[in-house]
Amino acid sequence: MFFRWDWLRPVLTAPIVPTLGPVHPHALTVDLFEDIRTAAAMGRYFLPYDKDRRWSTEKDENVLTDGIIHESDSTLIPTLSARNRGTVKIFAYGHQAGILRQAAELAGKLAAEHGVAGARVVRPLGPESTPADGVRIQLQDFTACACEDPGGPVRPFAEWPAAVRDTFEPYAHAMAGDGLAFLHAQMQAGGCGPVLTAALDGRVVGAIGPMEIRPDAVGYRQLMPQYFAVLPEARGRGLGRLLWRAAMHWGQSHGADYQVLQTEVGGPSDRLCRAEGLASLGFVRTRKV
Repeated sequence: MFFRWDWLRPVLTAPIVPTLGPVHPHALTVDLFEDIRTAAAMGRYFLPYDKDRRWSTEKDENVLTDGIIHESDSTLIPTLSARNRGTVKIFAYGHQAGILRQAAELAGKLAAEHGVAGARVVRPLGPESTPADGVRIQLQDFTACACEDPGGPVRPFAEWPAAVRDTFEPYAHAMAGDGLAFLHAQMQAGGCGPVLTAALDGRVVGAIGPMEIRPDAVGYRQLMPQYFAVLPEARGRGLGRLLWRAAMHWGQSHGADYQVLQTEVGGPSDRLCRAEGLASLGFVRTRKV
């Protein structure tokens, strides 16, 4: 075994794993880190529980195993993605003052070695932190409370009349920056689960999806992350909250144990999730080098 859990566990301030993203704390084990290191040797290989395998046949981001620095009080794990001219990320786990400088130096060195344009340092922070930016990791535990059907003008896309369904494409293009154009393409290809949509005056103005449940690394049923957006002109009417609650009702009623997601600190989704009582598991700040 490469990683020592007695070295790694004390510096895991937030449950985020290179190439996999945020995970439930019960899945945060040394085996998970061994898996991502072993997978890198197999090329563009997806682990069975990798959420990204929904969208591709090949893994884009992999660990640079030769660049790992694993010490008693800190661990630096580099990854390489070929997307958008390439990016090296260094996941910096540790508490000492110089870890960010060390991570930045390693990011620059590896980016030059691999001839890529981007270099980043990814810094996990504990839930007690109060960063002004970055992303918050949040947990919805479906075993803790009931998620009632909120009702309202929300239903699965396929249940709307054809005239309403036809308005999804312009909505998706308007919200392309939130991933809805990509989601629409997946829906057309029949490659994803149901999408919940909100409609007003005969047109789609909001959506959340796809709704899919898959087992995590230790066998618990995870509601997978969704794309989620409401048109700017339709905001302020509570539709985002209705969509969110409908999604949580769907997940619970279909047997999900939990959902882990990331929200931009201070953003609309972050404020919604905080108001809905999700547990904060920590933060992640990413900085260019």
